[in-house]
Amino acid sequence: MSIVTKQREPLRLPIKTEAELDKISNLPGHVIDQILSHLPIRDAVRTSVLSRKWRYKWATIPYLVFDNQCLNVSSQDQTFIKNKLVNIIDHVLLLHSGPLHKFKLSHRDLLGVTDIDRWILCLSRSSIKEFILEIWKGQRYKPPSCLFNCQNLIHLELFNCLLKPPLTFKGFKNLRSLDLQHITIIQNVFEHLISSCPLLERLTLMNFTGVTHLNIDAPNLQFFDIGGIFDDVSFQNTVHLSLVSIGLYVNIDDEDNDAEENSSKLLRFFANLPHIRRLEVQSYFLKYLAIGNVPSRLPNPCVDLNYLSIRIDFDDLEENIAAQCLLRSSPNLQELEMLARPEEQNTVERSSNFWEDDHWSSLFAHLRLVKVSGISGVKSEMDFIKFLLSNSPVLERLTVKPASQDGEWELMKELLRFRRASIYAEVIYLDP
Repeated sequence: MSIVTKQREPLRLPIKTEAELDKISNLPGHVIDQILSHLPIRDAVRTSVLSRKWRYKWATIPYLVFDNQCLNVSSQDQTFIKNKLVNIIDHVLLLHSGPLHKFKLSHRDLLGVTDIDRWILCLSRSSIKEFILEIWKGQRYKPPSCLFNCQNLIHLELFNCLLKPPLTFKGFKNLRSLDLQHITIIQNVFEHLISSCPLLERLTLMNFTGVTHLNIDAPNLQFFDIGGIFDDVSFQNTVHLSLVSIGLYVNIDDEDNDAEENSSKLLRFFANLPHIRRLEVQSYFLKYLAIGNVPSRLPNPCVDLNYLSIRIDFDDLEENIAAQCLLRSSPNLQELEMLARPEEQNTVERSSNFWEDDHWSSLFAHLRLVKVSGISGVKSEMDFIKFLLSNSPVLERLTVKPASQDGEWELMKELLRFRRASIYAEVIYLDP
């Protein structure tokens, strides 16, 4: 008798199609663009070797960023680095196809070379929406006139540039964000640039030359951040401006102002800021606001202001008066930051017992958080802290950060004594 055995057939796995194996390549085009746009341009180009499908996908990404990550060389030869970077950008722009929405050039070894003129000319022929140019070395670079033909721009950011638009320039009609740092631009050109961008919402201006009077005429402006050396600042048609950070980097001497300027700078500054919500007074700008006849409070209080940061010399009587006006004019303030700015040689009238005097007719009904930084424990500073604790019924936290460790123990003991005067506030002491 013969026995017939049936051999078991080997298990066969289902064969996956190419589409199932390569799910990434079959993602929607806009998703692939997002993936590539988050890669350094060097790595995005390298995806060409993945497969035939990926060979030219990088050439359609709408966001091009050329920064320190796009070039990986060990050489310290500046000429070699510059030539290598120029070749990369030329290659990418030559092969790029489709819309180009963002172009950023920010390599720390790149000077204001003439090749940039050629790249900007290429971009001006596209519908570029974001243009960021940061020249980290050398003299200020003057962009070509074709930059001002980019009427689809929504965001423009320039670093270390000389701006001189052509006489035919009528403004950027779609621009919403403008960031200018370390730039040179003359007065009338700056004013025309701002006023001819009707949709401008955000303006950043840092370390500039050529402009001494900042006349801001921007009906849609919401955010304004400035730091530099200037003589005057004023706002027109800025009813929507709500976030302001402003720093003056030199001491203002009001003796240089004409007699007609004796009217309060502080009054003029707030005249066209009816809806300001956040204000940062940095460096020496409080000294500017203290020029003229400062009132006890603004005629129209800042009812929307809920955050206020002030850098102040607590021993300067005029600055204290200006700060007092700001505080009295902010009935709905919720957060307050005071940064001490002690002067080594203080020749102004000292504030003496300014914050100790009982001349306040209203309390901080909504103030919850206070931070006081850079103090050394002098009487004027401690009087201010005591004043806050005594006039803030809903205060939740007072954070104190001294300037140094000198007299640290005495300062802590004084704060503990003040703590007993306010049974609700939590006093936090931070090491310098």
